[in-house]
Amino acid sequence: METTIELPALARLITAEDREIPVTATLRYTARDPLAVFVDFPAEAALDGEEVSWTFARSLLDQGLRSPAGRGDVQIWPYGHTRTVLEFHSPYGLALLQFPTTTLRRFLVRSYGVVAAGQEDMAAVVERGLTALFGGV
Repeated sequence: METTIELPALARLITAEDREIPVTATLRYTARDPLAVFVDFPAEAALDGEEVSWTFARSLLDQGLRSPAGRGDVQIWPYGHTRTVLEFHSPYGLALLQFPTTTLRRFLVRSYGVVAAGQEDMAAVVERGLTALFGGV
């Protein structure tokens, strides 16, 4: 059975001028891809007017709620006691967002209710990856 969790969240986009702009996002987790979490942004939140989805390791979110985590395209760190920063890098620039820590924790706990940490079916993940890579050859 395919289980997906979606949790709407209100984030604050931090601009280069240090302004905070409210942005809606959807936190998403699916048992089909148990190592990943997704953060989906609607078209109105993107510069090019198209929906954007970021994918990164669930373990990165877990670690980033406690201490700075990540290198490269996604970095996460606590910001005080009530907020957590997610920093996304792309070839087009960077987005710095603050989420309520309680929302991210609630989402993470719900994801562990679907697939517990360490219980991910790695064989199925590898099989789907190889199928996608080789197209069923």
